[in-house]
Amino acid sequence: MNFISLEPFIPSGNNYEKAKLFFQELGFEQEWEEEGLAGFRQGNCSFILQQYDNKAFAENLMLSVKIDDVNAFWERVNKKDLPGKFGVPVIGRPVQQPYGKEVNIIDPAGVCWHFIEADAE
Repeated sequence: MNFISLEPFIPSGNNYEKAKLFFQELGFEQEWEEEGLAGFRQGNCSFILQQYDNKAFAENLMLSVKIDDVNAFWERVNKKDLPGKFGVPVIGRPVQQPYGKEVNIIDPAGVCWHFIEADAE
């Protein structure tokens, strides 16, 4: 048996429409939507945005996304003024961690996304 994919359900917070726009600004493409759920994808990464608002849950959820160039990602995303457009915390510069170089982004619901540069293999 092989596992084929993992698609977490991510809470939208109190503004589902704003959350959809936020993820599109990050570079995800919305593929479908039905009854408070929306499927997003970028390359091999996908998730389902759920119209669900639970602050305690969202602020304790973290996801890691491997990317090929964290500096280029940070520059592209930083130019979009996500804090101004969506009221999210300021995005810090890339930081080297023991597991890789990363940028953390808090989404409108409070979920922490770790964008981590993948090791070149």
